[in-house]
Amino acid sequence: MGRKSTKENKNIYQISREELGLTREAASDLLITVSPDRIEKIENEKSLPHPDEILTMAECYKNPSLCNYYCSHECPIGKEHIPEIKLKDLSQITLEMLASLNSLNEEKNRLIEITVDGKITKDEMEDFERIQEQLSQISMAVNSLQLWVQQAIADGNFQK
Repeated sequence: MGRKSTKENKNIYQISREELGLTREAASDLLITVSPDRIEKIENEKSLPHPDEILTMAECYKNPSLCNYYCSHECPIGKEHIPEIKLKDLSQITLEMLASLNSLNEEKNRLIEITVDGKITKDEMEDFERIQEQLSQISMAVNSLQLWVQQAIADGNFQK
């Protein structure tokens, strides 16, 4: 039987494992290809996890947000291009998405004017950047919704 951790600054991987009440040994049995020593190194940040280990942890720990965390915080490419997505309530995600869509709906004619000639001029750039930010907000809302669905499936709240 493993010892209970008293470490204060636990990383997301250790928190996810402990939320299921798993020791490193029990987690290793679930993860199959990840030894207890390897789990310890990842949790103590002595070694970065590999993508395949994250995929396995996300599934076995029933925490799909581990994948986004890894990509947005540890993957060299992802740190540059992937925003962190926080798990939110479905109602909050829906309201954020609708607000973004309504805002963009008001700008759609301006987007058409800007892009119809295939060029963005200096005087159009400010409007284009504002519209691009609204599109980014919609993308984040969609990603949040996808994460919510993945978590609901992992929790057994509904079937695929």
